[in-house]
Amino acid sequence: MSRPFIIPLIVACALFMENMDATVISTSLPVLARDLGQNPITLKLALTAYVVGLGVFIPVCGWVADRFGARTVFRTAIGIFMAGSLLCAVSSTLPAFVGARFLQGMGGAMMVPVGRIIIFRAVPRSDLVKAIGYLTMPALFGPVIGPPLGGFITTYFHWRWIFLVNIPVSLLGLYLAGRFISNTREDQQDPLDIAGFITSALGSSLTMLGLALLGSHLVPLSWAIAMTLIGVVILVWYFRGAAHVSRPLLDPRFLQIPTFRASVLGGSLFRIGLGSVPFLLPLALQEGMGMSAFHSGMITCASAFGALFMKSIGPRVLKRYGFRNVLMINALLAGLALASFGLFTSAMPVWLILAIVVLGGFFPSLQFTCLNSIVYADIRSEDAGRATSLASVVQQLSLGLGVIIAGMTLQLSNHLQGHAHIAESDFWPAFVVVGFFSILSIPVTRRLPHDAGAEMAQRG
Repeated sequence: MSRPFIIPLIVACALFMENMDATVISTSLPVLARDLGQNPITLKLALTAYVVGLGVFIPVCGWVADRFGARTVFRTAIGIFMAGSLLCAVSSTLPAFVGARFLQGMGGAMMVPVGRIIIFRAVPRSDLVKAIGYLTMPALFGPVIGPPLGGFITTYFHWRWIFLVNIPVSLLGLYLAGRFISNTREDQQDPLDIAGFITSALGSSLTMLGLALLGSHLVPLSWAIAMTLIGVVILVWYFRGAAHVSRPLLDPRFLQIPTFRASVLGGSLFRIGLGSVPFLLPLALQEGMGMSAFHSGMITCASAFGALFMKSIGPRVLKRYGFRNVLMINALLAGLALASFGLFTSAMPVWLILAIVVLGGFFPSLQFTCLNSIVYADIRSEDAGRATSLASVVQQLSLGLGVIIAGMTLQLSNHLQGHAHIAESDFWPAFVVVGFFSILSIPVTRRLPHDAGAEMAQRG
């Protein structure tokens, strides 16, 4: 099999495992909480522990990959994630489960960003769009397949199997990575900026943790807001100081590159909308329209068919129109597709709902592929690690922010309409708002040169 296919497929398996794990556990929280003798709200601490693990170790992933070799770090990350999964499966107390989730977060923080570095260095730029297309499929499939799969496993087997299914996938990933991936590293390795690592890790973890705790009732709202604000202040302070460091972990100077800026800043606005859908759409179908969890899960799976169809035509679309035109026009179409979910009512035919959900998978999938490809268009191979660290931190923050914005808009809509409980009509403003964030990325991508990413798009 060709390298543009097999290497992204190996990394995609790791990404699929991580996304599936995150969405499946959310579905199974009530049953899991009863087995551990905890309140389901308290058990959400396990979800936040994973987020903290991401926040601490994502900033350093690029430096570690350059220092020890991308394959070594990737396989180690899979091993850490597998160990965390196994400990989750055998946990019988809340502290043990939370600790295991933090260990999983450590592995996840390294696994996917380092996988992107591997793809960039192993695949020719002319094949990068195709390779990223294979990689982005799990990011879209995981959130829609996870809820029904989690409900099925929890109902008919046991919640511990949610984590045990990661073991064979991890073992397969370890074998394939050792068989097909080269252990690339940078010859000229700068020493680790210890102060920068501590500052960026603290700022990232506090910001992610604060966003995750907003509205969770685990801590007072003021505490969650304070964590978020303190984390943002620390990150701003870090970036101001990083401008005077030769090779910082998170280098803001990469944002001076037009293609990188469009992917990271424009992409963060798009990901706010995309990150809210796995939370908002199942809630609308179940709480708003009265569907069962399994029924709503089967409907949300329809977006995967739209994403799959896009993979067959995406490279041709980019070759004909180029990154700049596709990112601008498709951002509008993706925003309208996400906003159209607000049209759903219990009186709407199921076939029409399915058709709209399919479109809601097609246009965001194309945007996701473009953003994840063009981020490397003008990045040198020796800078891939540090560029990936910065892009990964911003991506995680924007995905978390999407859920917060969607939840706050839903609560405000419910309050303004005077409903005692969440009602069907409460959801359309939330979908309109998250769809609008996708459209907001157009002014950023509009500044791209007309020939941006021409080599990747195979134009000229």
